[in-house]
Amino acid sequence: MKLARQICSCAATIFLMFSASIAAAQTLSVAVAANMQYVFDDIKAEFKKETGHEVQAVLNSSGKFVTQIMNGAPFDVFLSADMEYPEHLYAKGFTTAAPKVYAYGSLVLWTMKNLDLSQWQSLLASDSINKIALANPKTAPYGREAMRALSFYKLDGKVQSRLVFGESISQTNQYIHSGVADLGFTAKSVVSSAEMKGQGKWVELPPASYQAIAQGAVILKHGKETKAALAQQFYDFLYSAKVRAILERNGFILP
Repeated sequence: MKLARQICSCAATIFLMFSASIAAAQTLSVAVAANMQYVFDDIKAEFKKETGHEVQAVLNSSGKFVTQIMNGAPFDVFLSADMEYPEHLYAKGFTTAAPKVYAYGSLVLWTMKNLDLSQWQSLLASDSINKIALANPKTAPYGREAMRALSFYKLDGKVQSRLVFGESISQTNQYIHSGVADLGFTAKSVVSSAEMKGQGKWVELPPASYQAIAQGAVILKHGKETKAALAQQFYDFLYSAKVRAILERNGFILP
């Protein structure tokens, strides 16, 4: 009888240890707007350092994520490059609450070639430029605002035939960095990152030429249903002083 109790006690202990191990090993799945490509590495590293939890990031355009989430993609948290997409998800019941701005992004024109960007408007309109890269304006907020800036300067008609669209800002960056495109529009967070700092030349577009790029985050229903505590912990961390410092260091404007 005593041996049976010892066996039961040992089994219970092993079960509790196993359960704790499973809980500790949970990985949060985060859908991350592609303009956060480099800065998010710093955020998730800091989160692991502080909490011990892993974060798995998937990068894509914000618009594509909305489609995936509405079709059942198992993401726990969504970091968008705008507010419209997460607000749409909130209105459709896919999030736990309305989105909250975590940062404001800025647009830049970037090139790896020996081009003079001081007169960038004239440069874009000139015949010397063959390919201009930007993210797909239908799914990527930075692409949408790049088109708005071109329209603001009445350049959209002049450059239309030379535009090369990336599926996301990540692919756009590849076009620019590889030289496939002569120059292109990207996020200031990209050229300010440790990975890209000092590479090529860039100029920041005047904020008046496009709408403010307010980037919002939400906890998704999947996160609430499967990893509620961890999803909330990461969401709160996103608005902490540590993350704000990381965002500011990488070219974002803080709310």
